[in-house]
Amino acid sequence: MRTRLKGQFGQEVLGYANGCISGKINANQYRVLAAKRFLKDLDNPAYDFQPRDADFVIKLIEKRICHMKGEKQDGTPLRGQPFELMTWHKFVIYNLLGFWHKGTKLRRFKEALIFVPRKSAKTSFAASLAWALGVLQRRSGSTIYIVAAALKQSMQSFDFIEYNIKRMGEWDKEGGCFNIVNNNQEHVIEGEIEDDGSLRIEALAANPDAQDSFGCNVAIADEIHAFKKPKQYNLFKEAMKSFSNKLMIGISTAGDDPNGFLANRVKYCKKVLDGQIKDEQYFIFICEADFTVNEAGEKYLDYLNPDILEAANPSVGESVRLEELIEDANQAYHDPQQRKDFFAKSLNVFTDPIDTYFDMEMVRTSDSKYNWSLEELATLPIKWYGAADLSKMHDLTGVGLYGSYRGVDIFISHAFCPLLEANRKADEDNVPTHFWKEMGWLTLCNGPVIEYEDIVKWFIAMRDKGFKIRWTGYDRRYAREFVLKMKKAGFKMRDQMQRYVEKTEAFREIEKQIRRHNFYYLHSEAFDYCISNVKAIEDSDEFVRFEKVLPKMRIDLFDCAVIGCKQKLIASEKSASASAFLE
Repeated sequence: MRTRLKGQFGQEVLGYANGCISGKINANQYRVLAAKRFLKDLDNPAYDFQPRDADFVIKLIEKRICHMKGEKQDGTPLRGQPFELMTWHKFVIYNLLGFWHKGTKLRRFKEALIFVPRKSAKTSFAASLAWALGVLQRRSGSTIYIVAAALKQSMQSFDFIEYNIKRMGEWDKEGGCFNIVNNNQEHVIEGEIEDDGSLRIEALAANPDAQDSFGCNVAIADEIHAFKKPKQYNLFKEAMKSFSNKLMIGISTAGDDPNGFLANRVKYCKKVLDGQIKDEQYFIFICEADFTVNEAGEKYLDYLNPDILEAANPSVGESVRLEELIEDANQAYHDPQQRKDFFAKSLNVFTDPIDTYFDMEMVRTSDSKYNWSLEELATLPIKWYGAADLSKMHDLTGVGLYGSYRGVDIFISHAFCPLLEANRKADEDNVPTHFWKEMGWLTLCNGPVIEYEDIVKWFIAMRDKGFKIRWTGYDRRYAREFVLKMKKAGFKMRDQMQRYVEKTEAFREIEKQIRRHNFYYLHSEAFDYCISNVKAIEDSDEFVRFEKVLPKMRIDLFDCAVIGCKQKLIASEKSASASAFLE
């Protein structure tokens, strides 16, 4: 393990990384992976590590920036006191500004996600960092945007910077170099700096309908859990094209939408830290509560455990009191209505919508127990039943194969969507259709409607792989052309009625298999997304009516699984009847 690191704050940062890895510092799983990545990058011959800019930014913040409000843990007021960066703040800055492509003037990191619980001084840190980065890159004509879903949120950072500039005496009305415009129309701080540099900082609401007329070298998107569309983020990311050393920083606490923009960014970033995806220009710092696995292999959040609370909060002992976290955890335990907000804000864990029927940790635990590949499944003695949930011609369509092996129900799903509709769903409904395509879970149809020929080809391809498909169940709506093409290709077809009394049996069977940890869906995040959106209501006869939690969400692949499971149950009943007849 490395023992020396150059830079004025190098040893402090190195000690932090080593402490996270060794366990001396109680850190969650992905903070440990970030520390390991840092040490690995220090030895990567593709990069030079030069801490000069990082040291400059840290010293500039600590010498010139003061707290605007708050109190120390002993109750001492902080307003007007120097803003002393925490060690994790310095770790972030050393990563962002220390790595350069070898032999060049080009920084390694162009984008960052700082994902931390509340009370971690993230807004004041974001504001301080924005101002210091602007001063650092003043010779490039720095333009810094501070954006949030609501202008009121971005104004917190703007007001913090304004307070400090006035306190420094740098306001032009006091003989300083910065002009401040803060009215109903605009919120701008700008000025010319002596050595032919300039700096402009502007607070904005992330309006997805705004014209693409922005240009900046740094943008800090605050509380991006409130972003409803990827465009609210990408609009500013795209505004940096004319700069080489650009930096897009997303900083946030978890929100209430486990399928929203931020949740999907966190999933992507975790894959980078896990080594599943290579993204060398993205810096990632994720602080959240780790799940615990019990003897039965079930994941659960041990939120009453002080070690779990401390590991999730990098600012414990500084801006966060462990004793308060423990008290809040106990309150959440005894008052369940407090639990969801406590998980999201203090433990940084996304929670499923209140109306969601399935416990997604139970669903994912069941899926994670198995790891059969498509090739392996094709060779196993499994009777497969096809399923097709045919939607309107221009909407998302789900198909799949349902089978059972040694008591484990297996569902292989695939989605189809017209390209234009996929673009709309990604932009307006936040459905990650293009990621699904890249992962092989979705086929994009080039025309304006679903091409049934593409669906038939998928079933043929699965048959050619070795899957023995007994018959395919289908939703009668919009199905005439599809059925004719499937029959022509040699598939047996079975009409599956869509009345809820017919589907309840299959719904309950899937639920039972999930609870037994005997349900496997090949780790498909497309299916994971769909089942997480299922809302179910039981009537007086215990029949289940299920639908989408919200109108813009999709459940098509889960609906398809219910059709497939129903075919398996029908086949089992036929088999039992035939055996009884022979007896």
